Amino acid sequence: MAVDGRRRGSLAIGAVRRDFAPWADPAATPFIRFERVTKRYGDVAAVADLSLDIFEREFFCLLGPSGCGKTTLMRMLAGFEAASEGRIVLAGQDLSGVPPYRRPVNMMFQSYALFPHMSVERNIAFGLEQDRLPKAEITERVVEMLRLVQLEPFARRRPAQLSGGQRQRVALARALAKRPKVLLLDEPLGALDKKLREETQFELMDLQVKLGMTFLVVTHDQEEAMTMADRIAVMDHGRIVQVATPGEIYEQPASRYVAEFIGDVNILEGKVSEAGEGRCTLAVADAPAPVSVAGVAEPLKPGQEVALALRPEKLVLTHEAPPAGTPNVFAGTVWDIGYLGDWTIYLVRLASGRTLRVSRANATRFVERPLSWDDEVFVHFAPEAGVVLTR
Repeated sequence: MAVDGRRRGSLAIGAVRRDFAPWADPAATPFIRFERVTKRYGDVAAVADLSLDIFEREFFCLLGPSGCGKTTLMRMLAGFEAASEGRIVLAGQDLSGVPPYRRPVNMMFQSYALFPHMSVERNIAFGLEQDRLPKAEITERVVEMLRLVQLEPFARRRPAQLSGGQRQRVALARALAKRPKVLLLDEPLGALDKKLREETQFELMDLQVKLGMTFLVVTHDQEEAMTMADRIAVMDHGRIVQVATPGEIYEQPASRYVAEFIGDVNILEGKVSEAGEGRCTLAVADAPAPVSVAGVAEPLKPGQEVALALRPEKLVLTHEAPPAGTPNVFAGTVWDIGYLGDWTIYLVRLASGRTLRVSRANATRFVERPLSWDDEVFVHFAPEAGVVLTR
């Protein structure tokens, strides 16, 4: 099998994902389109006037807290819920009135919903038997799925005889056996432990590329979304607040809500003192001097109130004062320390009483003069490190 004319060997997967960006092509036609979709339960709108385009072979993620409408949106695509307003189009077909079993989608549930009295191979074959496919074709597909998810030695076991990760693979194989155009995954890794979850994320990414299939995953786990997705839609109260690649979501959040929801961040309140082409100077109450910011995306006006988002890993923490002329310098005291193995988190208390969160990679085993509690330190950051938020 090939993707875009290339062999699907293990060395090609990274290249395929790196080059895949149909959303950047104005001529590309969306595979799935939500057009001003609203879903109401009584007076409450679980999804509100939402429009979204997803492209064929995209690994797309709906990300947000519980109750934001992400699962409702997925269930409407699957046909388990009907939209109150708007329409959903898949591969050019309006899905209005099309029952779930007639839609070219399949859904893998968080609970896996395996039949405990059936073997692995019977679980995988169940949907194919319901569709009354020829026995020879069912057998062929089951063998193919067992090989795909590497469960061939476990074909005759029952779910109770499998680990959590193996049960997850059975559920995935059953969902893929019917060869849907779109695979819907509702919190697919939530029941796995952290290490297995991280391993499975990469397995799902590789599998999605090998199959050339469109995956739509719902999750509240930011790391999971950032790892797997080609693009992420961040949701809040039934609306989409930003759609972008993981890198864009993290480095260029569209709002304070996105900046705070994705990863760790320090938010400083400020007022624009000067504004120019892509640059500005802010008066920040916690800073002893004006703060300089570069790479500003939006036009700003002097006197405008804004927020400055600073990721902890972009802050530099030192014992000694940085050289004269270094921009954006804060003095403070180490208030608390959290050692995470690969990273150490420092909470630095400023003279204003504000605490900054700073992270440092533990690149070496030994440090000449390690930072400790109550040390007087300096924090500074480059003008390009901060993001000015107007919303």
